[in-house]
Amino acid sequence: MNWKSIIETNEELYDVHTVTPHFTAGFAIGIIAVHLIYPKLPGNVANATTYPFPVLYKEVFFEIEELFEGSEGIKKQVIEAAKYLEKQGVRAIIGACGYFAHFQEDVREAVDVPVFLSSLCQLPLIKLGIASSKKIAVFAASGDDLDEELLRKVGTDSERLIVQDVGHLDSFAGIRYGNMGFDNARLASDLAEIAKRLVETNPDIGAILLECSDLPPYAKVIQSVTGLPVYDFNTLIDLVYHSVVQKTYYGYL
Repeated sequence: MNWKSIIETNEELYDVHTVTPHFTAGFAIGIIAVHLIYPKLPGNVANATTYPFPVLYKEVFFEIEELFEGSEGIKKQVIEAAKYLEKQGVRAIIGACGYFAHFQEDVREAVDVPVFLSSLCQLPLIKLGIASSKKIAVFAASGDDLDEELLRKVGTDSERLIVQDVGHLDSFAGIRYGNMGFDNARLASDLAEIAKRLVETNPDIGAILLECSDLPPYAKVIQSVTGLPVYDFNTLIDLVYHSVVQKTYYGYL
């Protein structure tokens, strides 16, 4: 079949002439992920079963601490990963760590598809949606590296933010470094306790954002103990996906 034709499938029209053909197809979301070996639960950005749609991953190879710090030495690799995903036909690009925000502006300018490298990209929207007297608790894998320069790159600042570092938790270290063991129930309990205590101490918190791509599996328990809106990488990815893959609505009047 000539790929430059318009085909009709399941009552949907596809203008194939406007699409560059690839070896594979159907990956709307491309995800840049650091090559790290540890348990990736459903809900983790690096677990493909998290999504009801296909995603395409591209590995990058450097120490996670280099990403936390935004090392200039890894920028080229991140940009090349984004270009690779774009060439494979993805419609938007995400990063599987909140600290990819260091390169949000660089990658955005290097490709022609939407780029949202960090869960932190949601902060301006969250601030817009809650009362100006309310604060946002940010659960971060490396709280010391979540500074003003990083926040500027996602269009916000530290005003109204309460940064809660979770990287120091033994249970969190276990999920990242498999040789240290991993107790899922313990981590869930630790995060729930921290969230509950944080909200009790700061009753003006109006929302919670989970910076780390490892934390979405615990969003539900955090919400259960706080009763607050909880944002994470997957709320971002769902939003982006539905903006680049619109659907036809069926129903009746």
